[in-house]
Amino acid sequence: MTLNKVLSLAALVGAVFLAGPVMAESSQAPLKDVHWSFEGPFGHYDQEQLQRGYKVYREVCSSCHAMNQVAFRNLGDPGGPFFDPKYPNSNDNPKVKSIAADYKVSDIDGDSGDVIKRPATSADYFPSPYANSAAAAAANGGAIPPDMSLLVKAREGGAAYIYSVVTGDGTAPPAGATIPPGKYYDPYKSGDMSANFHGDPSKMPVGGLIAMPPPLADNKVAFDDGTKSTINQEARDVAAFMQWAADPKMEERKQTGLAVMIFLVLFSGLLYASYRRIWRDVGH
Repeated sequence: MTLNKVLSLAALVGAVFLAGPVMAESSQAPLKDVHWSFEGPFGHYDQEQLQRGYKVYREVCSSCHAMNQVAFRNLGDPGGPFFDPKYPNSNDNPKVKSIAADYKVSDIDGDSGDVIKRPATSADYFPSPYANSAAAAAANGGAIPPDMSLLVKAREGGAAYIYSVVTGDGTAPPAGATIPPGKYYDPYKSGDMSANFHGDPSKMPVGGLIAMPPPLADNKVAFDDGTKSTINQEARDVAAFMQWAADPKMEERKQTGLAVMIFLVLFSGLLYASYRRIWRDVGH
């Protein structure tokens, strides 16, 4: 390697290290502290909350966000928002059938081969509100709304992140911040405001920009159980519903884990008793 190449490489490495300290880093406000019924080893889903959360999704979120990893029948599975022990097979659950029938899904006509729309059945999955990703981007200023099936799993903080972002969306931007058209400031959205902040650098605001307009408002959804519909209530309920969508087998998993732990404790006791009996006459 020639001297010039060595010097060029050294200069490149030096430039990388010198640039490191000035590279902007993402930041966000601490997520809001929320107590969830599904927290902890004995946590469980609140079925009434999941029903309210589904209604928020249906009436507000589903116009932009797909949930294509969730089938309608899942709504009637154990732990789901519309589980009814009278219908162990969720495909037979009349509430699930009714919900599915409110949606239209694409299908192929068996006679003509044409693409048609038909009422969904419990075996179908939640359809996307857009025909394809290009249509989704065109309808949302170039931003494709994320699928909500596993969104809780994809965001650090889980349901607390969803709740915080939804309630923080549309927060008044701090002085010195310029928000471009079609964007909204959210202190809980991980991002970098350096390109949109023209104030004192030491007062750089946390958070970032989001393309979603503030989705919720007081009394935007009328809950069937009479719960007062506030922004915070709607956000909590839809975040819980999204948690269930991402982890519908949580209760079953926790129950299995508890049964296994009980078995291991009893098995350990049996092994110890056997050990004492077998070796009781043997000197140690």
